[in-house]
Amino acid sequence: MHPSDSDLVRQVLAGNPEAFALLVDRHHARCLRVATHLLACSDDAEDVVQDAFVRAYRHLGNYHDRDKFGAWLTRILVNQCRTRASKNARYVALDPEAHAAGLTVDAGDDAFERRAELARAMQHLVPEQREAITLRFSEELSYEEMASITGVGVSALKMRVQRACARLRTLLTEYTSA
Repeated sequence: MHPSDSDLVRQVLAGNPEAFALLVDRHHARCLRVATHLLACSDDAEDVVQDAFVRAYRHLGNYHDRDKFGAWLTRILVNQCRTRASKNARYVALDPEAHAAGLTVDAGDDAFERRAELARAMQHLVPEQREAITLRFSEELSYEEMASITGVGVSALKMRVQRACARLRTLLTEYTSA
């Protein structure tokens, strides 16, 4: 039986820093996926994920058992992504082929091409919409969980997702008819 995130946090706080490595192993892939979607640059995403884990380790005493560790870590990660994006003064343009190549493709070339089209379309969303779409559909979070992570109200998040979906539909229709 694997220890829960809360158990591992307690172990780290009790003086066992090796327990944090288990938390990193458990959450790294998801964090990297989120950061890559939000920043559209794998190098920046790697840096931000590392920064988020360092920040989480330093502030582990602020973690409360009533929160899910994954949600708390994602909140830190999203804030780190926002900081990186503002330092870059804009989101980095996405290389759709490189991005799609990093995604798992099960159904052959058609699935790869659809993912590449989606990646191209995602780069045209404003950062807030890209963040909302990523958290809602890639991470499959509820609007309440998204609100907890982003600090944005549920109704605003629903509007962001609705507008992002409409924009993606338009863009994807343009790509398929071109």
